[in-house]
Amino acid sequence: MPGQRQRAGGAGEKLEQVVADAVAQAGFELEELVVQQAGRKQVVKVIVDGEKGIELDEVADVSRAVSAVLDERDDVLASAYTLEVSSPGLDRPLTKPRHWRRARLRKVAVKQADAKFLARVGDADDDGVELLADGQLRRVAYTDIEHAVVEVEFSEPPAAEIATLAHEEEGSR
Repeated sequence: MPGQRQRAGGAGEKLEQVVADAVAQAGFELEELVVQQAGRKQVVKVIVDGEKGIELDEVADVSRAVSAVLDERDDVLASAYTLEVSSPGLDRPLTKPRHWRRARLRKVAVKQADAKFLARVGDADDDGVELLADGQLRRVAYTDIEHAVVEVEFSEPPAAEIATLAHEEEGSR
C-alpha cells in the first residue's frame, strides 16, 4: 500500500521483520517502516531511534546494515528500491515511554481529552510521566494523553523549573 506502513500480508510482515532485525543488530529500534511506489521503483523509508537518540554516523551504519540485508533477501522486495534511513526528528509525537524519558526536562505541548497545556517533563516510567505545568507537578498516565510533542526552546529552561523537577526526583528515590 503506497504511503502506508507495511504490516499486513506475507511480504510486508517479512520485510518489517527483516528490517527490524537488521536495525536491532545495529543497536537501535525500528520506529517506522513505510514503502511507497515511485514509478518502477519502491521507496523504503526506515525511521530508527535509540534509547539515547541516534547520531548521523550511526544512521549511516544502520543504512548500510539494512541495505546489505535487503540485497541478500530478494524475497522481501519484489522490485528495485531506494532506501531512505533517518531519525524521527523533533516533530515526532511522544508515544512511547522511552520518548518521554528522552524528553526529560524539555518543554512539551500536551493534549488530553479535556485540556491542552504546556509542561516540562520530569521522570517517566512505563505507565506515565511527571509533568510540571503552571508551577504544579502532576502525574499523568500515558493513557490520558491524546497527543504530545516537544516544543522547540531557544533558551535554557528556567532554573526554578529544573530545581522543582530535580527536587521531585530526589524525593522519589
